[in-house]
Amino acid sequence: MRLLHQDRVTGLLRLRLESPSDLWRIARFVRPGDIAGGSTTRRDPEAPADVPGAERTRRRVWIVVAVEQVEFHGFTKHVRITGPIREGPFDIGRHHTLDLAEGDEVTVLKNSTSAGDRVLLEEGLAGTGEPTILLAAVDWGDSSIVRLRGRAIEPVADVKRTIAGKRYEGGQSEKDRTTYADELIALLRREGAPAHAVLIAGPGFLKEELARRLHEEDPVVSLKLKVYATAESGRVGIDELLKSGKATEVLRGSVAAEEAHVVERLVRSLATGTRAAVGQAEVSEAVDAGAIETLLVSERLLTDPVVIPILDRARSARARLFVVRDEGENGAKLDGLGGIAAILRYDWTSAGRLTGSPGSLRGAPRSGA
Repeated sequence: MRLLHQDRVTGLLRLRLESPSDLWRIARFVRPGDIAGGSTTRRDPEAPADVPGAERTRRRVWIVVAVEQVEFHGFTKHVRITGPIREGPFDIGRHHTLDLAEGDEVTVLKNSTSAGDRVLLEEGLAGTGEPTILLAAVDWGDSSIVRLRGRAIEPVADVKRTIAGKRYEGGQSEKDRTTYADELIALLRREGAPAHAVLIAGPGFLKEELARRLHEEDPVVSLKLKVYATAESGRVGIDELLKSGKATEVLRGSVAAEEAHVVERLVRSLATGTRAAVGQAEVSEAVDAGAIETLLVSERLLTDPVVIPILDRARSARARLFVVRDEGENGAKLDGLGGIAAILRYDWTSAGRLTGSPGSLRGAPRSGA
């Protein structure tokens, strides 16, 4: 996301959406009651009256609407913002939908700006030109390759094959292995060419063999290559690497990787110690105690009137805020904790945590609390 203009008097922002993640962000940043403008097309009302409406020439115009509805279409990578026209060359007061895609520009005038809004905006501006990272978790017969860009984890291929055992006569095992490695090499070379980094992980020696072949066959991709050991391959291996923090330096700038890592930190804090708060009541108390290091909030709660003040107070206390997408495993984990939780700077105790009171999601005290 790129900030093209900011009016510090009115708060008007003009933004260019540069990635699919920016579309997700703008769909959460713009809300009913805000004002949004964009380049769009609309039928020309000055066309002759005898011309059917469907055949009237559409003109490209800049239209500003009072936002009533915002829809994010992740599959087609579009955001639709609907409302009555406030500014434009014609049809003032009539409804129109701005259809935003990657590369489009949009102006936004917020009715009010919360801490969650500022986090989304800052994340988008910091992620200008978000790096594309190719990540493969491989082993014989079970491999997965995904593409990370911003908040998106896009599946590239799941390569599952039956590999003959070494006891088979006629060298079938060797043939199967060669064919399997060739298939993975072709995918890594094709998808790795436009990527900023290529990571190969896995439990066995296949990752080293693929790395050796890439060094021999594709020097360009090999310059971007890093190899890591994981206990699993396939999608499980992908998740393991993202959560482990092993590739932190390479994955720096990938919000998808950071989301997996910070949610895993929260889960470990809950399982092994007292440096975590869960649910609105506990998190609110931890904010007031100045105990929060990182506050995690589900995207669905960004408009919650109870949660918004908690986020604002946390930001004022210099806690880090991280918005977690609802979809996927990470969103499901946070949703199970009430949609809001925090990693703490130090062990902190409240009556709700010790007693499992109605304001807390804990049913019983934890050891060490």
